[in-house]
Amino acid sequence: MKADYKNWVPKGMIYGMLAGTAGFAAAYLGAGKLMENACRPVRIGAKGVIGAGLLGCGAMTAWCIVAHNRFSYDGERQMSRQIVEGTAEYITLPEGGIGLDVGCGSGALTIACAKRNPQGTFVGIDRWGKEYASFNKELCESNAQAEGVSNVSFQSGDAMKLNFDDETFDAVTSNYVYHNITGVDKQMLLRETLRVLKKGGTFAIHDIMSRSRYGDMQKFMEELKSEGYEEIRLIPTDNGMFMSKLEGILMMLGGSSILVGRK
Repeated sequence: MKADYKNWVPKGMIYGMLAGTAGFAAAYLGAGKLMENACRPVRIGAKGVIGAGLLGCGAMTAWCIVAHNRFSYDGERQMSRQIVEGTAEYITLPEGGIGLDVGCGSGALTIACAKRNPQGTFVGIDRWGKEYASFNKELCESNAQAEGVSNVSFQSGDAMKLNFDDETFDAVTSNYVYHNITGVDKQMLLRETLRVLKKGGTFAIHDIMSRSRYGDMQKFMEELKSEGYEEIRLIPTDNGMFMSKLEGILMMLGGSSILVGRK
């Protein structure tokens, strides 16, 4: 059995964009005949609107195909695997320690961290919403079994309000989760994750930490340092670490960084 971590750009999205492109193409070709009795400005305007839709939908289809291939665990680039395993490298559990992965999705990062830390256990949580219908607890458990990893468990959870007491875990991590949560202060999400981290525990949180999304992260790190946090670094990952600058822009991951440190 082989693990199936899914793709951040699923085939269903590609098929949907292809259908949309085909629809616009058919509308563009048929617009002339359908509007042959309309005045010339109306015909030109209608074809212009439909043509713009065709170009936009076609461009998005092309992007989806390229992104799918780059993110695929079976492809040549395997960007998703590189990001997941690169993030897991920052996580170390003490003997008998417990780690938490917030927004585990298909379980990829949870399992990668557990593999690197057989001396401890890892918990993956996710709300597995309908917008990510192909991700669920059963998939995570199946992937762990396929990887031969038994020191993991998965449960439902909400990143905005974690169902754990303060200082429960020896390490916390997350990968490309918080930028998807709209209408919430991202630094508050980070605070909620760090709340459940034990004193002396490590964290590695990877996301698109652009200023427009996260605000002033330098100031945030200074606040953490003043509270006793140690070894805090914000490491850009779109500068050749996980991807090139151009790749980050093309894949809509520009501004990706990993926040690491010790509480």
